[in-house]
Amino acid sequence: MRLKTRSLTAAAVAAALSLVTALPAGAATTVLTAGHVDVLDVDYASGDLTVQLLDGTASPSVRRAPSTVELDVLAAAKTTVPDNSAYSFLGAPGSTVWILPQTQNANLLWAGWNSTDVPTGTFQGNTLTTSLISVSGGNLSVYTQSLGTPTVLFNSGDGLPDAKPLAAGAHTHANWAFSAAGTYTVTFRVSGTLAATGATISTDATYTFKVLP
Repeated sequence: MRLKTRSLTAAAVAAALSLVTALPAGAATTVLTAGHVDVLDVDYASGDLTVQLLDGTASPSVRRAPSTVELDVLAAAKTTVPDNSAYSFLGAPGSTVWILPQTQNANLLWAGWNSTDVPTGTFQGNTLTTSLISVSGGNLSVYTQSLGTPTVLFNSGDGLPDAKPLAAGAHTHANWAFSAAGTYTVTFRVSGTLAATGATISTDATYTFKVLP
């Protein structure tokens, strides 16, 4: 399982975001099955910290309320856990796992997150915290991989919450691994301490993933 990372230049990200439109929270459910999607689209403006979903499968890209989106993990994502102890967080060797990959596969969702609209200097250390609060439906692991070695970011299989720093201006993709077919409800929390006041603010976002057998 060797994956190459892919990144977008700051100029490319800025150009893409300049075309983004937003849809109201009451919009009908949108089912996404393949293409670029920033599951957590973190923004800060006018005193408000928000987390939406940036749908890059639309042209131009669209910001959607997480509650209005179903993220489908197609059968093409199904694979087996390698016989390598470094991947034990995914399950027993040879067991089935569904993985949305860190590198783009045109037939699957390319899932990541971004904080490119968080202005520099807004939060102490230019850093926020992303926490995986709860998962129902099975185990979810989110990890990056370099030269065959995984780095686990979030893993609901060994207890929650899991928290990781998120730099302002970041745009990241990772592997999203699901232990079983079915419907998952996944809640993330993003928080940060404002540089100007020292106040800590946070917001939660809940997502629906449907893993197909």
